[in-house]
Amino acid sequence: MKSKKPLKQLKLSVPAQETPITNFLTASGTFQDGDLLLNQKGLRLISEEKEARPSDAKEVDLQFSLEDLETIKVIGKGSGGVVQLVRHKWVGKLFALKVIQMNIQETIRKQIVQELKINQGSQCPHVVVCYHSFYHNGVISLVLEYMDCGSLADILKQVKIILEPYLAVVCKQVLKGLVYLHHERHVIHRDIKPSNLLVNHKGEVKITDFGVSAVASSMGQRDTFVGTYNYMSPERIRGNTYDYSSDIWSLGMVVLECAIGHFPYIPSEQEEGWLSFYELLETIVEQPPPSAPPDQFSPEFCSFISSCIQKDPRDRMSSLDLLGHPFIKKFEDKDVDLGILMDSLEPSVDSAR
Repeated sequence: MKSKKPLKQLKLSVPAQETPITNFLTASGTFQDGDLLLNQKGLRLISEEKEARPSDAKEVDLQFSLEDLETIKVIGKGSGGVVQLVRHKWVGKLFALKVIQMNIQETIRKQIVQELKINQGSQCPHVVVCYHSFYHNGVISLVLEYMDCGSLADILKQVKIILEPYLAVVCKQVLKGLVYLHHERHVIHRDIKPSNLLVNHKGEVKITDFGVSAVASSMGQRDTFVGTYNYMSPERIRGNTYDYSSDIWSLGMVVLECAIGHFPYIPSEQEEGWLSFYELLETIVEQPPPSAPPDQFSPEFCSFISSCIQKDPRDRMSSLDLLGHPFIKKFEDKDVDLGILMDSLEPSVDSAR
């Protein structure tokens, strides 16, 4: 593959050197970073507690501890940690437990702190709930909502493609989650991909994994090369400053992949991986963006994909505007039940429902 721009001109940031995590632990076994305190009793933010109790802020009243959870099996890996399916011993409720070892690089530690803070304040039906967070013996544990149908990546392995009516339902829910993150929390997710969009048997779709997310006002975090490069926008690969629209590019790539049954930059007749890492980055930056074949999809769907996958971020529609797109509106009165599709799939765990 030839290119007008040499690969070496693509700017990739270099990971920071490892910093001993003991600098951030108190003698009592509490993990501390700025105004965030975390121990085996749970998490609290000092600034929020001081507002409520200026003199003596007490620990948050938690409904259960880590000892109340029993592990069923490992169900995946998120940014920086392993995810286990666990069950509450007394009430039988299932959770996803993200376990993060803290003997890691400082840059990754900072992202975990960011994830804790984003999870702590998130209140949106289209963002995976983080019920509790704990720190004990060098491990941070996040008790997350369990989505029993897995991720879009898991679903695609079974169904190969997702039809337009169902995709419209998926898009609407993800867009509502992005509107919340972008407009209310001012958060750029930075890793929208099939494995970070989870679904349950009710047909609810929720965004998860804020391990590489950034608050838009944190300028120093907006030009870093983090996340999954396959779904990364051209401006991020170039090392340019980016904003919420980078998530929209990623969403468009995910939706197109769900529709055509393979990653958009890899032709279906080719074996996966035919592009090397640098060849793929170069293709995303230099070549025209992928589009939905007009002979296979509706004009509304093709327009939706085009509204997301634009090389110039200024040409992409916002998450709020995309909620009003004709493709989303087209199926709102059709009573499309994503739960029916989920019921036809093999459950992740037999006892989950």
